[in-house]
Amino acid sequence: MSQAETYNPAEYDRPSVTVDIVLFTILQSKLQVLLIKRKRWPFADCWALPGGFVEIEEDLEDAAYRELKEETNVDRESVYLEQLYTFGRPKRDPRTRVITVAYFALVGADKIDLQAAEDASDVGWFSAYEPGDLAFDHPEILDYAITRLRYKLEYSAVGFQLLPEKFTLRELQEAYEIILAEKLDKGNFRSKLRKTDVVEATNQYRQTGGRPARLYQFKADAVAEVKARRLFP
Repeated sequence: MSQAETYNPAEYDRPSVTVDIVLFTILQSKLQVLLIKRKRWPFADCWALPGGFVEIEEDLEDAAYRELKEETNVDRESVYLEQLYTFGRPKRDPRTRVITVAYFALVGADKIDLQAAEDASDVGWFSAYEPGDLAFDHPEILDYAITRLRYKLEYSAVGFQLLPEKFTLRELQEAYEIILAEKLDKGNFRSKLRKTDVVEATNQYRQTGGRPARLYQFKADAVAEVKARRLFP
């Protein structure tokens, strides 16, 4: 007799599986996270990370993209997304035993048009460091995502996903300083940036009050992990 013939799924409890998405951007010179206001119990009228239950025939990543679209109107093409961690304390959700697979996402604020959908009464950007009271164990998930973001900035070029399509080098340095919570030497920053070969100059400029500042854009392969190692310690 095969193992498949002896396995009876009815003998085992069946925990539910959800996805939660921590979506970051840089807005108003601050690191911000996208939150939705819940419509229903539990935690009705509380702010939470966007997310929801995974359908039985659905891939986890597809579920994350679907929930982003349903709750915030953010499209798959607009964001950088990767799996973050699995959170599964037995009492983390008052409804039932729920295991959530959290995702870490980055987007330039100019690339999306927020809109609360059916499962949310409101949606908005909040300070990633002071978001207020959050539902479930979402403070823990958010803290873990911030740690991952800082790690990714130091060891890869993925942070460029937080910027507009075109940006000045000053804006780029400020973005890194906001996330790493430390000042970076301008000369050292730009020297290391040149060596990584992840950005390219455009023919466009932005008037900043003094001399016009050249605009840059990141190259198509800038998010490749091999492009930078301990880029801005």
